[in-house]
Amino acid sequence: MSLPPCPKCNSEFVYQDQELMICPECAHEWNPNEVNAEDAEPTAKDANGTQLEAGDKVTMVKDLKVKGSSQVLKIGTKATIKRIVDGKDHELDCKVDGAGDMMVTAAFVKKA
Repeated sequence: MSLPPCPKCNSEFVYQDQELMICPECAHEWNPNEVNAEDAEPTAKDANGTQLEAGDKVTMVKDLKVKGSSQVLKIGTKATIKRIVDGKDHELDCKVDGAGDMMVTAAFVKKA
């Protein structure tokens, strides 16, 4: 019987105790039948509450100053979402028209 390795330390010395899997090296316990919230794809919602996905086209809903620059992204500036990340304050990795690649907060865009 082959058991999966420990998700924390990748140890192969894992044993099963009822429904839980236990790693004796790092003492991590987990249920292999449950989906971890950490494994789930990050999600983001726009200013209107619409779910955003990679590849969506969005527009800015307010003027945004670009950090470290004198540039301002005006209302209505279009962008394309390259990927959604699990960041503290910026969830969207976008290609912004006229400004290039940058991270944007999902609350300041709406789906186009």
